[in-house]
Amino acid sequence: MTESSPGNREPNKLGLIAGNGRFPFLLLEAARAHGNEVVVAAIKEETDTEIEDRAKQDSGIKVYWLSLGELSKLIETFQKESVTRAVMAGQVKHKQIFSSIRPDWRLAKLLLSLRTKNTDMLLGAIAKVLGDEGIELVSSTAYLEPLLAQAGVLTKRPPTEQEQRDIAYGREVGKAIAGYDIGQTVVVASQACVAIEAMEGTDAAIERAGALMQSLEAEASTLERSLTVVKVAKPKQDMRFDVPVIGVRTIEVMQQAGATCLAIEAHRTLLFDRDKVMTIADDAGITIVAVENQ
Repeated sequence: MTESSPGNREPNKLGLIAGNGRFPFLLLEAARAHGNEVVVAAIKEETDTEIEDRAKQDSGIKVYWLSLGELSKLIETFQKESVTRAVMAGQVKHKQIFSSIRPDWRLAKLLLSLRTKNTDMLLGAIAKVLGDEGIELVSSTAYLEPLLAQAGVLTKRPPTEQEQRDIAYGREVGKAIAGYDIGQTVVVASQACVAIEAMEGTDAAIERAGALMQSLEAEASTLERSLTVVKVAKPKQDMRFDVPVIGVRTIEVMQQAGATCLAIEAHRTLLFDRDKVMTIADDAGITIVAVENQ
């Protein structure tokens, strides 16, 4: 078994580039359970300050705060701590790329070199810069494989025939937009595309679809009121970053928006707080199905 294997129980150092949400905390717990010392690069604009409390309770965790634009500081921090493997966990809002955050010279140079500023291009370039500095970026699912959704209907209720048709249509559209790295979520009603995720993120796209359907309903729309949410992985999904994630918040947003069906991609979607997600979905009459990639 290699030194970098998650199954290795020998003390090891892992860098964690932490974004927002629960993902960084779940990965932190899993990495510590496998005997890794963890050096956290917490992003000031994104990471929950609760990560400091976690570090205070565990001497095997160190936290360094840096701005999203400080690529040089990230590299210097990991090199100072002798980190040679790192993982990205947690969302960094796509709109931050275009925000008022000031990049350092290294990130500015990288941004100027990019043909397009989509997620894959940017994070792939950052991964290369880290690799050139002796820091290997490893898969964000390396320690969380049990949380990957398995194929099949995950809730008590299976999809209806109409929902199955919407899933098929949504996956066709979803794979097209994901191939261009625009977004990974499509919201469908009666095989009509109501909303496509872009820079705002999955939950905001669902909210937008719900608001649009409410306005259409007021105008006596011919579309059925219920929405189907389809979330796909990219055709060449890099499991080191931007892995599709579903959690409690998404199900709550679906319920508020009037969505009754969620289709995700089996083996390439992380499902957080599974029991709670299933309980909320079942109580709301929402069906969740994990589809095999064809």
